[in-house]
Amino acid sequence: MMIYLLQSPYFKENDPQSMIIVLVLIVAFIVIMSTVNVARNGIGGTGGKKGTGPRKFSKFALRRAAAALELDRDQINLLEWAFRTNGITDPEITLLNPTLLDKTFKHAYRMIEKSAETEAIAEEQKSMLFSIRNRVEATRSSSGKITSSRKLPDNMPATLTSPKGETYPIKIISAKGDELLTECPRSAVGTPIRLPRGAKVQLSFYSKSSQGYRMESRVISTIDTPRGPALQLAHSEKIEALPNRRFKRKQTHISCFFSLVRIEQRQIGRKIEKKTVVDDRRSLGTILDISAGGCAIKSAAALPPGNYVKIEFDDEHDRSHAALGRVIRTNKTGAIGGIMHIQFIKIPRKTLNAINALVFEYDQD
Repeated sequence: MMIYLLQSPYFKENDPQSMIIVLVLIVAFIVIMSTVNVARNGIGGTGGKKGTGPRKFSKFALRRAAAALELDRDQINLLEWAFRTNGITDPEITLLNPTLLDKTFKHAYRMIEKSAETEAIAEEQKSMLFSIRNRVEATRSSSGKITSSRKLPDNMPATLTSPKGETYPIKIISAKGDELLTECPRSAVGTPIRLPRGAKVQLSFYSKSSQGYRMESRVISTIDTPRGPALQLAHSEKIEALPNRRFKRKQTHISCFFSLVRIEQRQIGRKIEKKTVVDDRRSLGTILDISAGGCAIKSAAALPPGNYVKIEFDDEHDRSHAALGRVIRTNKTGAIGGIMHIQFIKIPRKTLNAINALVFEYDQD
């Protein structure tokens, strides 16, 4: 462009007016190209290949991602601090990548433990960090729904409900063929239960994002496989999504104690005062899975639904924790005992943070 201007008929040697015109055009050209370069690459862009220069943190992208998650101002400020501390430049990409997000949040979690002025401030900041993480998890669970049994992965755990309403834990062997192949249900002593051809059954399962599903099917036949007897079930294109779990759940094997709790009420004037009374007797159990919302406890002294319990356990760092919960349902596991599914009713912030750190593995090296 500049060579063209110098060679153009407008430029005449020893003509000051022509020289001024050409110089003005050259300056204008440079200004225009500089403006285009800034628009494409930002201030300080190299003008070369896209992405070759250092990228700056995008507050606009952060606000857009925070709006989608419905975060408040304090959560947004903490999220920005966590990203800036870890050198994250693209908040939206990070929030869509669970591995990168957990790496970032784990570093932020450790920084909070080291730099917080007091333990109370540390627990408050960790609680806010986990509130963001659980919000992201809930948003992930609501997307990518499974609509066909043909898309189920091999070896997915599931629960089969027989025509009589009995439930059995099984695994989906394969969904690739014309039929859905699953393990054959077994009795309490391990004997395969052969269901009749044409029997209507129900399968319940959870995806990797902790979204629950339920589907109706029927038994086509029972066949022998290298893994033992297996059921061939009819595929289904009508899969019902269960209400989302609000919190990510982790399989565990933690010893615990639980005690029966009575809720006593008494009326004082116009007010009703509630008082919790914890039974002195404690029963032994094992926490099979846990989340910020509740846990499952296997015990020979399992309590029926509706009971309130106090749960006590130690984490991997030998710190003691306690929570108040209510038994939602109890599944029998043989002649004695069962598995209690418990919803947390009251839980200290420190204990809740410890559970979240366990679930997301932020407390591990």
